Amino acid sequence: MAKLNYVELPVQDVANTKAFFSAAFGWDFTDFGPTYAAKMNGETDLGLQGDRADWTAAPLAVIQVDDLEATEGAVKAAGGTITQPIFAFPGGRRFHFRDPNGNELAAMQADSH
Repeated sequence: MAKLNYVELPVQDVANTKAFFSAAFGWDFTDFGPTYAAKMNGETDLGLQGDRADWTAAPLAVIQVDDLEATEGAVKAAGGTITQPIFAFPGGRRFHFRDPNGNELAAMQADSH
């Protein structure tokens, strides 16, 4: 079965974006030059593209978490902006937020069965 394995976001400030995701989700990034960094753990990886010439339209990346409320607090504390508060959907709950670059992402918690 196919699965999403990489999401690349256009970012205005790679260092600031790395700090945001580190504070909000505890992620570590590897730098690949001054305008690119990536979180690579073998699951779904995240690239931060700081070269405007290589920007593409950003998809909505959804990050699965264990504690949605705690994550919402961490996102706010890290400087993110909530764009849709927590809501239920078939299979779980999620909220949407913008990172410091204005990219919209979502965090979700699956229903326990």
